[in-house]
Amino acid sequence: MISGFFIFNQKGEVLISRLYRTDLRRSIADVFRIQVISNSDVRSPIITIGSMSFFHVRINNLYVLACTKNNANAALVFEFLYRFISVSKSYFGKVDEESVKSNFVLIYELIDEIIDFGYPQTSETDTLKMYITTEGVRTAPAAEESSKITIQATGVTNWRRTDVKYKKNEAFVDVVETVNLIMSAKGTILRADVDGHIMMRAYLSGTPECKFGLNDKLVLDKSERGVEGAVELDDCRFHQCVRLEGFDTDRTISFIPPDGEFELMKYRSTANVNLPLKVIPTINEVGTTQVSYLVSVKANFNNKLNATNVVIKIPTPLNTTQVDCKVAVGKAKYVPSDNVIIWKIPRMQGGSETTLSGTAMLTSTTHRQAWTRPPIDVDFQVLMFTASGLIVRFLKVFEKNNYQSVKWVRYLTKASGAYQIRF
Repeated sequence: MISGFFIFNQKGEVLISRLYRTDLRRSIADVFRIQVISNSDVRSPIITIGSMSFFHVRINNLYVLACTKNNANAALVFEFLYRFISVSKSYFGKVDEESVKSNFVLIYELIDEIIDFGYPQTSETDTLKMYITTEGVRTAPAAEESSKITIQATGVTNWRRTDVKYKKNEAFVDVVETVNLIMSAKGTILRADVDGHIMMRAYLSGTPECKFGLNDKLVLDKSERGVEGAVELDDCRFHQCVRLEGFDTDRTISFIPPDGEFELMKYRSTANVNLPLKVIPTINEVGTTQVSYLVSVKANFNNKLNATNVVIKIPTPLNTTQVDCKVAVGKAKYVPSDNVIIWKIPRMQGGSETTLSGTAMLTSTTHRQAWTRPPIDVDFQVLMFTASGLIVRFLKVFEKNNYQSVKWVRYLTKASGAYQIRF
């Protein structure tokens, strides 16, 4: 699949290189340096030069590159690159030039274990950490320990050891949703969808079997309770530990969890999205010297909940000289360098409404251009609220020792740069 693996710094210097096939020479690094790193016009993460295809990912000041002459599955190559970055972060934290130079021996050990003859083998961090350690193994492992490593690396559940023990057995589930919104100047919703992922931290002894249930529409359609509160989920993607045949039949998520933190599931929802904040802007140009602002924000969720870290960026014309604005809640400030009024509200209770009013003074220009009116951007976080309406119905843990476990579920809905209102 992969003929070569490289890591470059932003100057084009090769920090890590490993060739897996004879159809590749090290001089291919010069081609990538000249055609991609030195060429600012190249924006695509995939580029084909001659018969060679280059797949690269940028992280901090580095280029992580895989190249091949075969017709490889692009999604699989990028999954490998991101898995390598994830494994590297788990070993030495931040992935940048300094950390790569400090841990180059470890990185060579990792890529030699992860890839064999250009084919990815195992990228589970827990498995790799059993026999690749940052401090090195001082004594040779016993035969029994070597047997355990082999069983885990090649067994059915290669993502989890069998001898995990905890004094207190706990499972934490975080449902994190990002809301994307584009609303027209007339108040029509042009786009509203939710990107969600379910993170889990499992501190459970042994090899427990977990069952996870959601208020998925396909589940509730079959039940006697009807479809009230049901959620339509699209594009569901799961961690490799999930048994997909169980999900296809009765929509329950059954799995043996890895030890520690992992991403259990990703999903999208495009139907019946609950918008946490409603923004109503009334912005008018008064002649050629002023712009009046009246922006109302209403919290559309239960009054027992609060929106935190609310940041509303309201654009101003390019020829704005000063802005006078008043707010009842939070603080508002004009930022000339970005041509925006930034309104920050530390905490906003559900059901409440607040308003910003102000006037922007404009300077006269010789050639007056029409104001393009960029959209208003809103960032926020709402704890214990889901825009899709997704609810964890149950989380059960089964283990042969029948121990008691504590389960915690938390919900978070946020917006970051993609919650926009036109005016």
